[in-house]
Amino acid sequence: MIQINLFTRIGELISSLGAVIAAMGCAMCFPAIASFGGALGLGFLGQWEWTFINTLLPAFAWITLILNGLGYFGHKQWLRSLLGMIGPVLLLLSLYPWFQYAWSTYVTYSALALMVVVSIGDFIYPANRRCDDKGCAA
Repeated sequence: MIQINLFTRIGELISSLGAVIAAMGCAMCFPAIASFGGALGLGFLGQWEWTFINTLLPAFAWITLILNGLGYFGHKQWLRSLLGMIGPVLLLLSLYPWFQYAWSTYVTYSALALMVVVSIGDFIYPANRRCDDKGCAA
C-alpha cells in the first residue's frame, strides 16, 4: 500500500508539472503560459508545439486523472480524489469538445492551475487513510 501511495503522489506531481511545461511550449494556444516559459528559458520548446498540444498535454492529463483515481484506493478520501480529478477532466474537455469556444482558453488555464495547486497541496498535506476507534474504512 505504501508503494501505491508514493507512486500516486510522485506521479500526480510529475504529470501535473508536465502538463504545465507542455503548455509552456505552445505560444499560439497559451500565450500567457508560453511567455512565462520563454522567460524561464523554455522558448526552444516552441518547435514541438503540436506534439505538446496533441500528445503530451492530453497524456499528462490522462495520467493525472488515472493516478488520482487510483489514489482513492490508498487513502479512501473521495473529496481529495475528486479535487485531483477535476483539473484533468476540465483540461481534456477544454482541449477536445470545448476547443471551438473562445472561453475554453480560460478553462484550460484554470485546469492547469488547479492541477498544480492540488499536486502541491498533496505534498504539503499528504493523504492518510481515515481511521476511527473501530478501525480504518474499507
